[in-house]
Amino acid sequence: MPQSLAENVSTVDVPEAALVGALGGRSLVLVGMMGAGKSSVGRKLATRLALPFVDADTEIETAAGMTIAEIFQERGEPEFRSGEARVIARLLDNGPQVLATGGGAYMNPETRRLISEKGVSVWLKADFDVLMRRIKRRSDRPLLRTPDPAATLQGFMDERYPVYALADVTIESRDVSHEVIVDETIEAVLGHFGISITPGAAQP
Repeated sequence: MPQSLAENVSTVDVPEAALVGALGGRSLVLVGMMGAGKSSVGRKLATRLALPFVDADTEIETAAGMTIAEIFQERGEPEFRSGEARVIARLLDNGPQVLATGGGAYMNPETRRLISEKGVSVWLKADFDVLMRRIKRRSDRPLLRTPDPAATLQGFMDERYPVYALADVTIESRDVSHEVIVDETIEAVLGHFGISITPGAAQP
C-alpha cells in the first residue's frame, strides 16, 4: 500500500468490535433485490456483531396486522410504499442494529437520505441467475406474480441496480456460505471507515 494511503488507515485485530465502535449509533442497512439474502445474511451478521437484527418487512407486517402480500392485494403498492417509508424512518432511530430492507425501499429518495444520515448502506448484489433460482423457492413475492416472472425480475434489476449502486458498500451475493458474505461485509464496511483488518486476525 502506498505510504500516503497507509497513513490514513488503521488496522485492527478484532474486526467485529472495531465495526461496532465505528458505527456508533448508526445502523448497518442491507439493501438489494428480493432473494439477495438480506434477511439470512443480516441475521448472521447481527449475531457476529452482537447487535439486534431487524427485518423491515416483518416490522411492516406487524404494524399493518397483515402480510405484505395482503397489503398489496387489499391496499395496493402505493400505500405499502408509504407505510414502508414510515416504518424504516422509525427503525433508523433505533441503531446500532443490522436492518434488512425490502427490495423497493431504497428506491425512495427520502429513505435513501435517512439511511445515509443514520446508517451505512450495504448492497447485496446478486446476478439474475442467482436471484431467479432463489426466488423460485418462495411463493410470497407479490411483485413477481406476473405471466413472465423472469422478465419482471429483469425489469426490476434494470430499474433498481443503478440506484442500489449508490450504497456505501457493495458485496457480491452468490452461492457461497453466509459466513463468507459476512466476513466480506465486515471487511468492506471497515474499509468504508478507513479501517483494515490485521492480517491473520482471529475471527469467531
